[in-house]
Amino acid sequence: MLIVQITDIHIGFDQKSRFEMNKKRFRRTLEAVMKVEPKPDLVIVSGDIADKGDVASYEWFRQEIQQLSLPILMCMGNHDSRAGFSQVFPDTAQEDGFIQYVVDDHPLRIVVLDTLEEGRHGGGFCEKRAAWLEARLAEAPHRPTLLVLHHPPIDTGIEWMTIGPAEPWVQRLTDVVSRHGQVVGALCGHVHRTIVTSWAGTTLTVCPSTAPQVVLDLKPMNLDRPDKRPMIVEAPPSFGIHRWNGRRLVSHFTAVDRYKILARYTHKMQAFIKHLAQERAGTAGPHHH
Repeated sequence: MLIVQITDIHIGFDQKSRFEMNKKRFRRTLEAVMKVEPKPDLVIVSGDIADKGDVASYEWFRQEIQQLSLPILMCMGNHDSRAGFSQVFPDTAQEDGFIQYVVDDHPLRIVVLDTLEEGRHGGGFCEKRAAWLEARLAEAPHRPTLLVLHHPPIDTGIEWMTIGPAEPWVQRLTDVVSRHGQVVGALCGHVHRTIVTSWAGTTLTVCPSTAPQVVLDLKPMNLDRPDKRPMIVEAPPSFGIHRWNGRRLVSHFTAVDRYKILARYTHKMQAFIKHLAQERAGTAGPHHH
């Protein structure tokens, strides 16, 4: 099973411009996703779809994403608005007023969570949402399950973008997930960078954004003394491809810009590629490349 993950699109960041940079970046990402082979089984959009949660941005997004003609699962980020989103996507399931739901018709069971806390950058996950997740995980303990959420409930080390590990909602969510061994991974966005770590007995990955990326800077910040450090850069838009092989989830991340190709699969490379295949099958002797 092949899953494409797109995150942090931030449509409508520059609402005065018809040729907004984030729209262009998203279009380039869609073009790249349409070239993915084999064809993905579904696309996950892990939040911050609209920068200001406005209906016009969701409408533009809906129009554009239709060209993928694939099932699309969406979750809420801190820039999103449940009201604006629901107006444009009224068929997306909701529980207790939260946009969270289960998709059960793939080899992986997918549970989409809602970590949006209106007016708060750092997310949230209340008792009601935690009880819902507990019940969903308890009802299918033997089904390999993938979680999708916007905010990674971890300390990333990037101080201005991190979620405090002592936040009650982080503990609440971590406690629920660590009780259920069938969770094979958690896919997040929010930090605009590739990050991988262990969390709550599973693997948590953060997908890089289609909008500009956050700079990797692990130095502490002095809130009283701005140091002119770079925070956001116009790195190429990126997306994730997650492959479930029936036993484990393997995650890849790629930028959409064209690269200079340094090697192709030609007759020149054929002997080496055959040797690698024999090595995997355990039938090859030593080979020097």
